[in-house]
Amino acid sequence: MGSVHKWPYFDPEYENFSQRINPPRVSVDNTTCSDCTVVKVDSVNKPGTLLEVVQVLIDLDFAISKAYISSDAGWFMDVFHVTDQQGNKITDQNTIEYIEKALGPEGNVFKGKKKPWPGKRVGVHSVGDYTAIELIGTNRPGLLSQISAVLANLHCNVVGLQVWTHKMRVACVLYVNDDSTCRAVDDPIRLLAMEEQLKNVLRGRGDDESKGARTSFSIGSTHTDRRLHQMMFDDGDCEGGGGLDGDDFKPIITIERCAEKGYSVVNVRCKDRSKLLFDIVCTLTDMQYVVFHASIGAEGPYAIQEHFIRDMDGCTLDSQSEKERVIKSIEAAILRRVSEGVSLEVCARDRVGLLSDMTRVLRENGLSVTRAGVTTIREQTMNVFYVRDASGIPVDSKTIETLRREIGQTVMLNVKKMPPSATTPESSRWNKTSFSFSFGNLFDRFLT
Repeated sequence: MGSVHKWPYFDPEYENFSQRINPPRVSVDNTTCSDCTVVKVDSVNKPGTLLEVVQVLIDLDFAISKAYISSDAGWFMDVFHVTDQQGNKITDQNTIEYIEKALGPEGNVFKGKKKPWPGKRVGVHSVGDYTAIELIGTNRPGLLSQISAVLANLHCNVVGLQVWTHKMRVACVLYVNDDSTCRAVDDPIRLLAMEEQLKNVLRGRGDDESKGARTSFSIGSTHTDRRLHQMMFDDGDCEGGGGLDGDDFKPIITIERCAEKGYSVVNVRCKDRSKLLFDIVCTLTDMQYVVFHASIGAEGPYAIQEHFIRDMDGCTLDSQSEKERVIKSIEAAILRRVSEGVSLEVCARDRVGLLSDMTRVLRENGLSVTRAGVTTIREQTMNVFYVRDASGIPVDSKTIETLRREIGQTVMLNVKKMPPSATTPESSRWNKTSFSFSFGNLFDRFLT
């Protein structure tokens, strides 16, 4: 066994007293760096604090270019360099005040409460109640279209959705309500019918019963992205081969031992992307590892992350099997959110059957959904679909134009080419034919 460094015990009364004496301190600094906003957080530490802080930042769609993390001796000190998705500093005063409140002494992170940024926990502001459904099964073309059609036939409106696919498996969290009452579906007979029909759609033909379709109704408040990671991890998508090919996508992950300080050091190098830090910290946290120190940066298009960790009992990772398990789990967490192909961003007035209609159009045009997200705020819905041709060939510009005609007549549609592992001449032509407006700005105009 490795050397043991016990996680410090926090007596609940002492912890509350300590937080009253030393409340969390939050600083949002726009003067130190010329190209980013610096967010600093100091507080009494407890297991899971780092993940919750990162979760607040990624729920605001911030890009984290650098971070420095230290949490030894029961005190949490973090520095994050952030921008918005356009690379600009965070200057909106309402957003700054939200950060200060959420991460400050009266915030949800250090009080253990779960109050999300508006729109990030789907359905919270658009409806009074909803039913959360978790689905996992074997992925196939047209599956999301079939799922949404079943829900529409059952008079359920999808107010929120997150879908991930990885290694031929699909995990989905849906938030639905009754189309007539806009409330949660709570009739046991109706819920049973919904569960059976969704399970039949998921099961398909030739599914291995030991790893087939599963449907459940969730009443918890776990962050949706974190729940998807948990579902796919429990499903075993980190085992075996597969995944995306190409050096641009394949993460390089190593684990070394820092004997002097009694840490295991997890080094990650991979293509940089949004929410990468969250995905890695989420995986380590759910595997019962504590990040004591970390350094996050980038070299060109690549992210470089170094995490100094121990497990919850204070031990380092000494066995080769344990190291390999952590490496495979982090790799899977990174690749779950990687998407090639085309991104379709749709903004429309919400109605029952809208998701079913849009996914039917995608299926009829031979497109397979690799990842999707739906968020409803008031009467407007934002939909993002990452699609590839079901036959494996690149999506051509003729199909894109067909989608614009069929989907874009009654909604606002933005089409973007996702960066491939090898750039083709075709991709530059698609960029020129893509709409020039920003999806975020487009949605803002809907709400004003």
